[in-house]
Amino acid sequence: MKILVINGPNLNLLGKREKDIYGSKTLENINKQMTRVAKEKNAELDFFQSNHEGEIVDKLGQAEKSYAAVVINPAAYTHTSVAIRDAIASINIPVIEVHISNIYQREEFRHKSLIAPVAKGQVSGFGEYSYILGLLAAIYTIENK
Repeated sequence: MKILVINGPNLNLLGKREKDIYGSKTLENINKQMTRVAKEKNAELDFFQSNHEGEIVDKLGQAEKSYAAVVINPAAYTHTSVAIRDAIASINIPVIEVHISNIYQREEFRHKSLIAPVAKGQVSGFGEYSYILGLLAAIYTIENK
């Protein structure tokens, strides 16, 4: 089973930016941790990060050709991107939304996710472990179709 992991804007800066919110782990650290868990569960992961909305939309539009599910941290696009929301709604594979921080404990503008209504589910607030929980949710969803 192949799963696509998509990371949105500024997540390439993890480990450097706002460590009090996002922790000290880099995106590479998180990807390695996810890969270890995926191997234990007989899953294969591909990773994609972009700071550009259209690239994420394109990747989502192609996802169901090669993947059984998507785990996505849309980052700031969570709250602003109708295009990413519509791309997720257009594909017929489960999408799990993840966030390192608890978006509902932060600024008011972060409390609204445009992605949540079209995602299978959302995990937020568990630091980098949100990615592992999202991955496990994706695997569970695939296995229990």
